[in-house]
Amino acid sequence: MNISLEKSTPVNARLVVSIAEADYKTQVDKNLKDYRKRANIKGFRPGMVPMQLVQKMFGKTILVDEINQMLGKAVQEYIRENSLSIVGDPMPAQEDRDRIDWETQKDFDFSYNLGLAGEFTVDFDKIPAVKTYDIQSGEKELNDTLENIMKSGGEQIHPDSVEDGDMVFGTFTQGEWSEKSAIPMKAIKDEAKATFIGAAKDATLTFDLQDTFIDEKSIELATGNKTGLVGEVSFVVEDITRTGPAEMNQALFDKILGEGKVSSEEEFRAEVSEIIKSNYKRESEYLLKIDAEKALLENVSIELPEEFLKTWLVEINQGKFTPEQIEADFESVKKDLRWTLIKNEIATKNDIKVEYEEVLAKTKEMIRGQFGMMGGGAGKDMDEMIERIATGYLTDKNKQDNFRKMFDEVFTAKISDAIIANIKIDSTTIDVEEFKQIADSLV
Repeated sequence: MNISLEKSTPVNARLVVSIAEADYKTQVDKNLKDYRKRANIKGFRPGMVPMQLVQKMFGKTILVDEINQMLGKAVQEYIRENSLSIVGDPMPAQEDRDRIDWETQKDFDFSYNLGLAGEFTVDFDKIPAVKTYDIQSGEKELNDTLENIMKSGGEQIHPDSVEDGDMVFGTFTQGEWSEKSAIPMKAIKDEAKATFIGAAKDATLTFDLQDTFIDEKSIELATGNKTGLVGEVSFVVEDITRTGPAEMNQALFDKILGEGKVSSEEEFRAEVSEIIKSNYKRESEYLLKIDAEKALLENVSIELPEEFLKTWLVEINQGKFTPEQIEADFESVKKDLRWTLIKNEIATKNDIKVEYEEVLAKTKEMIRGQFGMMGGGAGKDMDEMIERIATGYLTDKNKQDNFRKMFDEVFTAKISDAIIANIKIDSTTIDVEEFKQIADSLV
């Protein structure tokens, strides 16, 4: 077998694969013999079909299958071994196949059109400084935060009946299926809350899932990622939890900040003020990441095989989009592709990898957010349930993109950290209202 790469431009190439009879004959002969042993043809005992008949009836199919397997493996290995930065997929030149005479031809030539990304480098020294903001918060932000803490920072109680904002524990059933779970009332549509509000322990609630929950993700989390679950279910209320209003005392200080962290209201206010600053710092960092991505896209030039990409997009979408529709959205496609190439280059240079445990931790964080419990400390039973839901979410065979989605979130976060660690930053001090105006202008 011989493989050669012919570049017509820096971003367009043709990969030519030449296959001689010696490359495939041994395996094709073996496959024919194996087929002869298994062939069930009227008039012949198993294993006694003449080889000439097997060759006549199945030889072409076996040859084509073997050649296709060889081609797929050879093309991918060549791309990997030569570190070709391809975009899209290799596109077979159909005219080569149309010329083949599978009955008489012994040697074959196949061509693949390739789209390549132009050579580029991510040089942070050449990227202009990105602006970030040191946000100064005042008494208004502190007092608003303390008010919210007082409303939701009290002890967890188990009331007799459900109110809006509660967490409702119980067991779902539909036919033979059942699942213990928890339903945060914030996951229920406003018009469906009447089904829950006022319900007492041991009450059986009957409702339609799609009419009750705010979205499909809420259904998945509440039902333990039960696949294909639709329609009416029963839910037996087994427990209700609610966080009552708090008093400004040592119990609140310890609950919010940790035991013994502060011992007076003055100290508590000072610590909360620092937390507010930390929260605004996270918002500023988020905006910084957006601006840093924009700076990289604007200043890292990558040549792309545009005509190849348009042709490839038409082909892989199999008539779903017209060339005109693809043309209309092509700038967005190029931007996404360039950003993927930039991220991969940064990942390679910084040896960025993602482990399964990191993906699981991110998924558990997402589920805690759905339940309104950011962070741990929710109790052993709840932690075990979150672990079970997270594992089910990642391993759902009917939704295999779940794992990829969470993997990409962890990967992107690591890329962002690497960018911020390397890019030049220009810091400006502003107040909360100024920052809100800047953030709103980006929406």
